[in-house]
Amino acid sequence: MGEQAERVDSASRVILASPRILFRTFRDTETLKAWRVPDGVIGSFTALQPRTGGGYQLKLQYGDERYGISAPGMDLIEGRFVEYQPDERVVEQVRFIGRDGQTAGTMMFETLISPAPTGTQVTLRATSLPDAIDAKDHEHALAASLRRLALLTE
Repeated sequence: MGEQAERVDSASRVILASPRILFRTFRDTETLKAWRVPDGVIGSFTALQPRTGGGYQLKLQYGDERYGISAPGMDLIEGRFVEYQPDERVVEQVRFIGRDGQTAGTMMFETLISPAPTGTQVTLRATSLPDAIDAKDHEHALAASLRRLALLTE
């Protein structure tokens, strides 16, 4: 039997902003929310500690009760910054809290920021995703996050 390849959801975009400007969006809850919370979702970041070993809490409220790992229409997420390299790379361990208060899945989420000839290449990459996250929906959400980041910083 062959090994099943690990699922990787990703999106990439060249943004007309410097790596420093893009990286600053990780330092403030409102700025981070502006590009990381999906369209049509109410979200709030708390306890943001933007540094290696730091983390955050994120609450997402969907307008549709079909979504949500923590409760119908809601996700509670705890993130931890595994790597926090200014202007280059952020690696997060993202833990979804289930309906019973226990971990309902943990994914790794990576943001890569690198100079490009016409701006800065930003790549979002997620691995080890919980089964409850639909791959096609998630890739659309990642691309939308990059669109919002471009609108915020260009």
